[in-house]
Amino acid sequence: MTRRQDLRRLGTRTAVVTATAVALIGIVGIAVIVMEVLLLVFAGLLFAVFLSALADALARVSGMSRGVALAAVVLGGLAATLGTVGLLWPSISEQADQLAKDLPAAFRELRGWIDQREWGRWLLGQAEPEQMPDGGTIVNHAAGVLMTSVSAVGAAVIILFVGFYVAAQPATYQAGLRRLVPVAGRPRFDEVLLEVVGVLRGWLIGTILSMALVGVLTTVGLWWLDVPLALTFGLLAAALTFIPNIGPVIALLPPALLVLADDPARAGYVVALYLAIQTVESYAVTPLIQKRTVSMPPALTITSQIVLGVLAGGIGLAVATPLTAAVMTAIRMLYVEDLLERDETPVIAVSVTGP
Repeated sequence: MTRRQDLRRLGTRTAVVTATAVALIGIVGIAVIVMEVLLLVFAGLLFAVFLSALADALARVSGMSRGVALAAVVLGGLAATLGTVGLLWPSISEQADQLAKDLPAAFRELRGWIDQREWGRWLLGQAEPEQMPDGGTIVNHAAGVLMTSVSAVGAAVIILFVGFYVAAQPATYQAGLRRLVPVAGRPRFDEVLLEVVGVLRGWLIGTILSMALVGVLTTVGLWWLDVPLALTFGLLAAALTFIPNIGPVIALLPPALLVLADDPARAGYVVALYLAIQTVESYAVTPLIQKRTVSMPPALTITSQIVLGVLAGGIGLAVATPLTAAVMTAIRMLYVEDLLERDETPVIAVSVTGP
């Protein structure tokens, strides 16, 4: 009888473990499938944090209600965006057209410059001719990518609407999430949520400062080096600063390649300029960000960018860093502090040398 009960218990445990494993695999599979949607929602929440920070600051300074302050922030941001686009679009459009014409020529000149060197001829000889795309082919592929990225407009609309509605009624959504937590854990949930929002708010403020600094310094530096399309490259560098580690490398390639064939020395100056700007940004702005956020090892940041970039594409790459910061904050408070360090007793130093 005892043996039969033991077998029944073993079978029950095995079934429970198997069902749990299958459920976890199913949850992970569904999460991977809807990963892009979840990351879009997180991006919308990040935008809501940004709008709330501006609205709260305006309400404190002006004394107006939060709803009025949020409306003023949205309308002011929309007016500033439209004004900036209207002011800069003619120049940016002209420079973009010029870039589309100059890049193929730059690639052809670069290939000719390489072909004049012995090591270059050897390098070019290692590839099949059809595997060496010319500048026109590369630009055509880039144009195709840009055309297919029209879906990004839809993603932007989702982010904007999610951000606006959450920023307009944050208490409603917080209360809904709070009801999913046991009553005894709701005060701690409020603490964790407040800390995560503070971390994201600090990261956003620091990142925006970094983007502005990098954009201005890049535009001025490229203009001083007499690099064509300085404004376009400066705006590109500012936008890609939102993606740490990988963004600055992507921003460097177009201006460096554009001047490399004509003047390799000036291309070296461009690389030196970007390195100097990144050094200033790393030592002047990044410490300010880390005061309000968690300090993440570079390997962890790059790993999260690679994983989310592979799983969800551009949106995963863009939100990898703030998402990792939020998750690390929650892990620190709920796992490290509440579980690992909860029963930790202080260590009392005992002298063994005698009185």
